[in-house]
Amino acid sequence: MTLIKSISGIRGTIGGKPSENLTPIDAVKFAAAYGSWLKQRHQDKNTTVVVGRDARISGPMIQQLVMNTLTGLGIDVIDLDLSTTPTVEIAVPLEKANGGIILTASHNPKQWNALKLLNEKGEFLSGDDGAEILEIAEKADFSFAEVDELGKITRVDHYIDTHIEEVVMLPLVDAKKIAEAGFTVAVDAVNSTGGIAIPKLLKRLGVEVVELYCEPTGDFPHNPEPLKEHLSEICDLVKKSKADLGIVVDPDVDRLAFITEEGEMFGEEYTLVACADYVLSKTPGNTVSNLSSSRALRDVTQKHGGNYEASAVGEVNVVELMKQNDAVIGGEGNGGIIYPELHYGRDSLVGVGLFLTFLAEKKMKVSEIRNSYPSYFMSKNKIALTPELDVDNILKLVAQKYSAEQVSTVDGVKIDFSEHWVHLRKSNTEPIIRIYTEAKTQEKADEVAEEMIAEIKKIANL
Repeated sequence: MTLIKSISGIRGTIGGKPSENLTPIDAVKFAAAYGSWLKQRHQDKNTTVVVGRDARISGPMIQQLVMNTLTGLGIDVIDLDLSTTPTVEIAVPLEKANGGIILTASHNPKQWNALKLLNEKGEFLSGDDGAEILEIAEKADFSFAEVDELGKITRVDHYIDTHIEEVVMLPLVDAKKIAEAGFTVAVDAVNSTGGIAIPKLLKRLGVEVVELYCEPTGDFPHNPEPLKEHLSEICDLVKKSKADLGIVVDPDVDRLAFITEEGEMFGEEYTLVACADYVLSKTPGNTVSNLSSSRALRDVTQKHGGNYEASAVGEVNVVELMKQNDAVIGGEGNGGIIYPELHYGRDSLVGVGLFLTFLAEKKMKVSEIRNSYPSYFMSKNKIALTPELDVDNILKLVAQKYSAEQVSTVDGVKIDFSEHWVHLRKSNTEPIIRIYTEAKTQEKADEVAEEMIAEIKKIANL
């Protein structure tokens, strides 16, 4: 049970004691801090915030607390209710709002929830802006509105449909071509809001949909992180229904994973690789992903004559480097597609539109597209943090040991060897050290990971 304040927002488990968990008191405190920060930025103007949530069980409670706190500050609220993270991001500038809050703990299990905070562009806040809000929260530096100046809540229900139309209207999404291909697609939306958005999008594109866990009840039927070990049912369903493709999204629909027609994982890392391959074939340019993402994106970018750059982990860092690098597509290797032509945010809907157009154009099976890319294999591991672990010192000692290799300390420690790499970092969203490795075989990736875990434990005397 914990409360994490980071670049990714305010995230914690429901229940327990204030300031240790995401209790109603914490939800109010951080909503008040964010609202106060917005009002300071937009002095003497009416302030409006868009609020949406995923389907998790605690969502309605947290949403009411957050919205009523904002109206108590004199802020107007556009209530999207059940929505997706990228939908809220799109709604903020369309509503000419001053900011947005998405209530979701993304891939975390059902006991978690979070406030993800957006600026007026519908993009995640910078680290500096986030730090200002945390300072306001700690000082409880709030001044609430008098009775005649309270904000109002306006319910708006069309934004998932609007988001779908924005995707369908993109020049690189060809709805006609997709419909003519006659695809059948199976969808696992882990009983969250992807169960509303993804089937709707697919039907709009003329695709036959086979649904699994698409009721937005918030009762997650399996661990909501879209990893192979959690997805045996959708893999079986793809084969049983003779689908051309399986689509899996996390609870807030910013991570996208594919299943091949053979019922095998396409590989979360390769979602971005395939979408980038298609986009770069039409609009040559640069790409960005984070330091924990596959080398395959670099290879595909270079094949198309572009320049690849790696950022620190965290969507805001990827977006910042994409803007600096004038990237035509980017994202994170966890299945997060950022396509600036639509907006600067990870978006499973745009990923689906781009990939299905690519699939229709190529006239290849999904497994054949996957096999056309260089094969890299990842091992993703973690070590739980304890109070006695000095993570910074551990990372420093590892960097020193491997100083003869190519070492990056932009975000934790990444060591690039000629045939593989290792990335160690503290998570932004969980109390853990993440250990990611990549190599040309799964055995090698696992072996490198095990060696590094043993080394960390030795340094830490675990």
